[in-house]
Amino acid sequence: MQPPVTPARTIDALDWPRIETDLATRGCATTGQLFTPKECAQLAAMYDEGGHFRSRVVMQRHGFGQGEYQYFANPLPSLITAWRSALYERLAPLANAWASAMGQPADYPPDHAAYLARCHAADQLRPTPLLLRYDEGDYNCLHQDLYGDLQFPLQLTVLLSQPGEDFTGGEFVLTEQRPRMQSRAEVVSLAQGEAVIFAVNQRPVAGTRGTYRVTMRHGVSRLRSGRRHTVGLIFHDAR
Repeated sequence: MQPPVTPARTIDALDWPRIETDLATRGCATTGQLFTPKECAQLAAMYDEGGHFRSRVVMQRHGFGQGEYQYFANPLPSLITAWRSALYERLAPLANAWASAMGQPADYPPDHAAYLARCHAADQLRPTPLLLRYDEGDYNCLHQDLYGDLQFPLQLTVLLSQPGEDFTGGEFVLTEQRPRMQSRAEVVSLAQGEAVIFAVNQRPVAGTRGTYRVTMRHGVSRLRSGRRHTVGLIFHDAR
């Protein structure tokens, strides 16, 4: 009998050498499929079920862009909790390597519960995973998801909709600002159920004179048609 497919087994099977190389060179990396089409549909359907969420943000009211998103409330959906925990455990060693390279404390604990306890002790108590909805003409301005003094340096966006069928346009966009240089943009196309891992704020880059930091921001280009749902998995909680 085949063992059950779990987030941890799926994550272990990803091409981590390629992912880590892409993160080092581009500041982002695609994963291949994480969520099944059924899981994508179940998560997207939650958007209209208000009991799952602690708050709703209409982006144009705040100058964030156009569209809207909702932050999940505790307790998080079991699928979100399982993926968030398993992904954190795999990314924590990389987060520590980045911190060390940038001269910061390399003390991210190996399990997510311990890291969340640290967030809560710093009064960052509100869960940050979110479900986003974009309709025709919507977009998300370049930004960072910081939420407090404690920030895990990596996060994910998972595409729940089917590109070309459910929507067109709406590409994930990442920009990188290197010291004394113009910004560089990266456009990432995702398949349904696939995620992009990317830097939350800053990441280390190896240069000819040693390692330096670059600042990253992310957003979403204008949706040309249809409706697009994504899940954002952020590993620190919010103040």
